[in-house]
Amino acid sequence: MSPKPKVAFYWCASCGGCEEAVVDLAEAILDVVAQVDIVFWPVALDFKRKDVEALPDGAILATFLNGAIRTSEQEEMAHLLRRKSRLMIAFGSCSHTGGVPGLANLFRREAILETVYRTTASTVNPEGVLPQPESRYDGQTLTLPVFDDSVRPLDQVVEVDYYLPGCAPTPKLVAQALGALLSGDLPEKGSVLAPDRALCDECPRKASKPEKLTLKAFRRPSEVIVDPEQCLLAQGLLCLGPVTRGGCEALCVSGNMPCTGCFGPTSRVRDYGAKAIAAIASIVDSNDEEEIRRILEEIPDPTGTFYRYSLPASLLRRRRPESVAA
Repeated sequence: MSPKPKVAFYWCASCGGCEEAVVDLAEAILDVVAQVDIVFWPVALDFKRKDVEALPDGAILATFLNGAIRTSEQEEMAHLLRRKSRLMIAFGSCSHTGGVPGLANLFRREAILETVYRTTASTVNPEGVLPQPESRYDGQTLTLPVFDDSVRPLDQVVEVDYYLPGCAPTPKLVAQALGALLSGDLPEKGSVLAPDRALCDECPRKASKPEKLTLKAFRRPSEVIVDPEQCLLAQGLLCLGPVTRGGCEALCVSGNMPCTGCFGPTSRVRDYGAKAIAAIASIVDSNDEEEIRRILEEIPDPTGTFYRYSLPASLLRRRRPESVAA
């Protein structure tokens, strides 16, 4: 009897929702466990780094690595798991395009540490101590991971074979990806394991979207009574479904909330944020410069809105050091 294929899961800079997506397989996770040997999943099972190091190179069929890369430890683990795995899968938005942690690229590393360890209202740190990569205590040398200057998606650190998008990927997509791995029926290397079409194509409200959609104002969900049947964008809510990859089962839209873009772009788009800005700007119903400015000013935090999940993977990647907030 041949041994079961080995699979690993690892968590870098992210919220942990991708780990929950695996657990959300519910009883189906028993089918997964029956078919694979999970050899590394620190958040759920008692594995150590040395267990991975002891494996021969290429011994793991696939690693599902979620989270962006921000620290030296995360980069080391990405390289180690890449070497031990035949396939590396960027699992979730943070690993795929940088995710919400990637918005930290709007600030300098020093400013982030200053805020977190010295200036927040809840911080008690009278000596102003900041974490150090190495320090001495009681005759021992203590080390901490180095906090890098920038947040990076996984493919800026190691070679990635496949991408599983979403914040978090749906259990259905996770199950399909595992099934494809076990069957060997995989698409072309570098593919995103989700439908290559816009979310609007699978949106339950698509029949209500006007053929020519124009807007005089943008509104937040808290400012209106949302019609559960009508296209959200047509109601003035900033729904990014037209520029976002489908495959999420339109869960947010079905919950009466606009798409925020966590599944990232389709294959025909190089920069998700730029595409989203162009799409939204194209439906503003005005030729008057002042009115256009007023309408667009209703969009809160444009960078956080249009690059919420993708700043590190964009053409911008981060703000220039000389222009980054202190």
